[in-house]
Amino acid sequence: MAEAESAPADNQNSEEITYQAVEKDGVVTAIWEMKGRKHLRTIDPRSRQGREILNLYTTEEVDHPASEAAAS
Repeated sequence: MAEAESAPADNQNSEEITYQAVEKDGVVTAIWEMKGRKHLRTIDPRSRQGREILNLYTTEEVDHPASEAAAS
């Protein structure tokens, strides 16, 4: 019986925290911190933490010669 009660708590803890950028006209206006489908908080992209998150998840376009050769 105790195992059945602890299972939902384990399931909730296993959900990963993710970040979603909210954009308007190509500019990030907010960052949502999510756990599963639940919105935990909104982070200002101009704040120190917001800039750190954007730097971690922002990718720059890089020329990959091998990819271009494979495409042609």
